[in-house]
Amino acid sequence: MTKSPLHSLLPSYLFPNFESHCTNTPIMLPTCHFHLFILIFLAVTVHFPVFLSSGELPAFREAPAFRNGRECPKTIGSSTEKRAYNLSIIHIAMTLDVTYLRGSVAGVFSVLQHASCPENIVFHFITTIHRRSELRRIISTTFPFLNFNLYHFDSNLVKGKISYSIRRALDQPLNYARIYLAVLLPAGVRRIIYFDSDLILVDDVAKLWNINLGGHVLGAPEYCHANFTNYFTPKFWSNPLYAASFHGRIPCYFNTGVMVIDLVKWREGRYTGKLEYWMRIQKRYRIYELGSLPPFLMVFAGDVEQVEHRWNQHGLGGDNLEGLCRDLHPGPVSLLHWSGKGKPWLRLDSKKPCPLDCLWAPYDLFRHSSLFSDS
Repeated sequence: MTKSPLHSLLPSYLFPNFESHCTNTPIMLPTCHFHLFILIFLAVTVHFPVFLSSGELPAFREAPAFRNGRECPKTIGSSTEKRAYNLSIIHIAMTLDVTYLRGSVAGVFSVLQHASCPENIVFHFITTIHRRSELRRIISTTFPFLNFNLYHFDSNLVKGKISYSIRRALDQPLNYARIYLAVLLPAGVRRIIYFDSDLILVDDVAKLWNINLGGHVLGAPEYCHANFTNYFTPKFWSNPLYAASFHGRIPCYFNTGVMVIDLVKWREGRYTGKLEYWMRIQKRYRIYELGSLPPFLMVFAGDVEQVEHRWNQHGLGGDNLEGLCRDLHPGPVSLLHWSGKGKPWLRLDSKKPCPLDCLWAPYDLFRHSSLFSDS
């Protein structure tokens, strides 16, 4: 059978024809195994609409244990402080909340699945006080061997600095936690990868971790010659002082859902305060519409270490209003990002998936209700 272009992106632990139920490619099976295959196929791949009560958190299957190979550097000490200073450790930050929990779990699973040294990865989860103990329990039971820390993000830090945007999800305080990583994480964590909760990796995260930032504070896939008029209101451009902030700078857009950050340089340059400055102006004058992205553009656009576009195939969730289906950008893929309104778990459960949502599905550890019932 000829492999589809998407076949190479699917994790190897699944049967090779997983994508066929998304691409309408017929599956050729021996007759004697057909009925057994149907049962396995339904149990693994079919997603039914899921309705959780307002107080119920989703349940997840336990992920397999991912172990280091012999070639992996040894990590000495298991304490948070020792891991922070260990140069063999990869540090990844993600937010953790009830709404995006299913996406976060899939993202973690995808990182471990493709990591060359999974035991050398430490996750730093940023969460609010809301149901914090339950979220910790879910991560611990889903990933029993995961090295992770949980940090409390005080929503009061940003509540007075947030104004409404074009999509409600962009207004949530936790969406701004990425601005405070240098404050929340231990001083010994000198570099961090920040990931949004609506993405999966299909490559070894160590390749992203080891990029040379070339003296920059952060690295991310950039898209230069962007039209920044789309990101700021006429009130911004009509103010000579605001508009002048982009003079002499190359207008490069970057998506803040995937960033490699030098926390030492961030702390030295006091970049949290620089981002807060634009948030305060936004609160008073409304100079942009898109949540936490525009402050990053104001501070960093044109001064970002360029990372290959393969590390953020973003926009798969469509635009912020309708969330229509989108195709991959041209070129190789190491990370798929469902930024935008449409989230793959919601579209799969509603039985209205986009074609690329099937690439997210194999990493979904959500424990669906039993297909059979004696009631």
